[in-house]
Amino acid sequence: MLSVAEALDLIRQSVVGLEPETVSLAESLGLTLAADIVSGLDSPPFDKALMDGFAVRSSDINGEAILLDVVEEVMAGSVPSKSVETGQAIQIMTGAPMPVGADAVVPIEQTEPADGQVTIRASVTAGASVLGQGASIRSGECVLKAGRVIRPQEVGLMAELGCHSVVVRRRPRVAILATGDELVPVHEKPGPGQIRNSNESMLTAQIDQAGGEPVPLGIAKDNREHLALGISLGLQADMLLLSGGVSAGKLDLVPSELASAGVREIFHKVNVKPGKPIWFGVLEAEGRTVPVFGLPGNPVSSMACFELFARMGLECLVQSESKKRSRWLPLQADASPNRSRPTYHPAKLVVCDGETSVATVDWVGSADLRCTVEADGMALLPAGDTVMPTGTVVEFLPW
Repeated sequence: MLSVAEALDLIRQSVVGLEPETVSLAESLGLTLAADIVSGLDSPPFDKALMDGFAVRSSDINGEAILLDVVEEVMAGSVPSKSVETGQAIQIMTGAPMPVGADAVVPIEQTEPADGQVTIRASVTAGASVLGQGASIRSGECVLKAGRVIRPQEVGLMAELGCHSVVVRRRPRVAILATGDELVPVHEKPGPGQIRNSNESMLTAQIDQAGGEPVPLGIAKDNREHLALGISLGLQADMLLLSGGVSAGKLDLVPSELASAGVREIFHKVNVKPGKPIWFGVLEAEGRTVPVFGLPGNPVSSMACFELFARMGLECLVQSESKKRSRWLPLQADASPNRSRPTYHPAKLVVCDGETSVATVDWVGSADLRCTVEADGMALLPAGDTVMPTGTVVEFLPW
């Protein structure tokens, strides 16, 4: 049976990135850069004052009282017309270009201006309160790499560089199809033997949080005709998630119906708890490659498999930067592993005296969705039959 790492490698090898497209800067927030952003200018484009004050020659200022002639006033948005000679100063505002000859700014609070002159008693060194040309960005420098998810600060930086349009990969459309005769919509009262379709709502939220565009398709009953119709609709999206119907029961029809729809199986079952029955494949047709994940129907398994596997599929679709989300933390208390399989156990972070540890939460099985509300993520407990003592360092994956 595959390990989690082996399954993730197969996902990376199988999922093809979406085609890049160009959008306006205003539409780019939350999307993923598909091309590097290279600066066409220095930033700042000139030496500029960082404070309101007086531009001076630092060699004139020695800490003793000195009287300088003020030869000009320069506002932000204007350019000095005079240079600063020995014994002179130019009054300058924050953001204004530094005049030739001046190499420092004395803040206005440390000066006594009067009648075209200014008295300065402070000491100052060259470069004080001045931001040099290109100190932040050099022309020709790659400032943002392809694969970066665009946040407000990236929007601001691209605006500074004049990027009014941006090459991106859009949010993938991810279809969600829950399967099972036992399911009813959330707004309905379950009858005997029925439960509400909580997985659709949960996966919708997870997809949205991960940067995808969820497309809920409702419930597919446990018959081939109904399931085939739902799969057909789902394969029109960029990715398809099914929950339920992937184990080995009499009505676990998902793998065979996916095969009938032309989806090629990459793997089925991973050595992990929860989520052992996870199924993954791809549809390759009409120039498209659609990744398909068959998630187990129990909600904790479905949630965990999204975080472990389907999230990786989303990242591959948009070719986003690989970010290590795991943390290595000590156990806050003893923990009992599963004897046969590595277990991603719901767990919470505990902070005490400035130190962070991780504590497993009470968990009665893969149907116990409430435990996830008490948790901050999952702690990986390797397979074994020996209690893991307090302080054992484990991998913690936040969700």
